[in-house]
Amino acid sequence: MPTAGATEADLVRRLALGERSAFEQIYTQHNASLIRVATGIVHSRATAEEVTQETWLAVLRSISGFEGRSSLASWIFSILINKSRSRAKREGRIVSFEGPGEDDTLAAAFDGRGRWRDMPELWETLTPERILQGRRVMEHVDTAIEALPSGQRAVIILRAQHGLAAQEVCGLLGITESNMRVLLHRARLGVRAALDGLM
Repeated sequence: MPTAGATEADLVRRLALGERSAFEQIYTQHNASLIRVATGIVHSRATAEEVTQETWLAVLRSISGFEGRSSLASWIFSILINKSRSRAKREGRIVSFEGPGEDDTLAAAFDGRGRWRDMPELWETLTPERILQGRRVMEHVDTAIEALPSGQRAVIILRAQHGLAAQEVCGLLGITESNMRVLLHRARLGVRAALDGLM
């Protein structure tokens, strides 16, 4: 069974050869999240879609130069973030992912590893029947993520949904690890509050 690194290396090789199925695989995996992160930076869905298209073109043009020093996802998101920031700057907006410092509320909500101290009620009581009745839970999660401030949205998408390492996320967004943890905690609190509101 191939390792994740071998699988990614094979995917990169296939992309460099111009294999359509390889592109479709990464497009399906990342496109929606790319648009969501870009929207948080450029503040317009239409502009975010344009920036995402530009990102895909840059990926295809540059894939043969991908050296594997970061994950493929991290590399793609770095292209997107750079293009989004350039577009925002050109349109006269300043984008910062920095947030205020950590506070006691956050410390009380999560343990030292970033996990809930008290699981939201909705998540504790999920049963197969409830999952079938509540097919729209993920839609509510997506809606809650869309409503987050841009820094929180970017961190939760990159860290929690795409599983990028903390150092990669910090490097992409130009933030410290402690600030990244604060943004992730606040994002989780926002999503939690939205889901608790469904009850």
